[in-house]
Amino acid sequence: MSSTYVRHAYSEFLGTFALTFVGSAAIMLKEASGGSLLEVALAHGLVLSIMVTAFMHIAAHFNPAVTIAFVFTRRIPLSMAGLHIAMQFAGAIVAAFLLKALFPAALFSAAHGGGQAISVDIGGAQAWVLEALATFFLMTAIFGTAVNKKAPNVGGFAIGLTVAFDILAIGPFTGASMNPARTFGPAMAYGVYEGVGIYITAPIVGAIIAALAYDNLILKEDPAAPTA
Repeated sequence: MSSTYVRHAYSEFLGTFALTFVGSAAIMLKEASGGSLLEVALAHGLVLSIMVTAFMHIAAHFNPAVTIAFVFTRRIPLSMAGLHIAMQFAGAIVAAFLLKALFPAALFSAAHGGGQAISVDIGGAQAWVLEALATFFLMTAIFGTAVNKKAPNVGGFAIGLTVAFDILAIGPFTGASMNPARTFGPAMAYGVYEGVGIYITAPIVGAIIAALAYDNLILKEDPAAPTA
């Protein structure tokens, strides 16, 4: 494996590991102490901000939906995308099982491993649209702050803030995963896969639509349009 592939593998594994470990731990601590949704949102947003900033010079996807959207916009070759996705799932799974080993068993079980779950107050179709829309916002932020060469240099903080406000908006209904690996790791460690199909398909569709829209409407300039 070339050094380029090693760097990508390491960064995607560590970034997704950190997101899953910190995010799931925050959910479990909320369960234990009666904390707030804001604390969970900040935990996810802050860890993602730091990890993206640390590794954005390499790629810093940390999300299979993001990687697949980059494939659709021809910004990553299939071989590298496959490596990214494998390392993302591996990072999430390792983080979830490590939490299972380190946290009290009763707390891990009560919080469903720190994973996401669909509220009984909404249906599957509603959950699917909410997750797709949240991921649409996330992918738009990624293109607007990291892909667009004219974007302000704000590191990964705008991306982290997008995850935070998505959690604040829809967290009570779906957990605001926006990330198939982030959901699958805790589901595997907890042993319950309820709703995983929604958490896999909805973020992928939302990310692809956002990426194609930004790529074609914003990044591709109209040669006939007047320039500023």
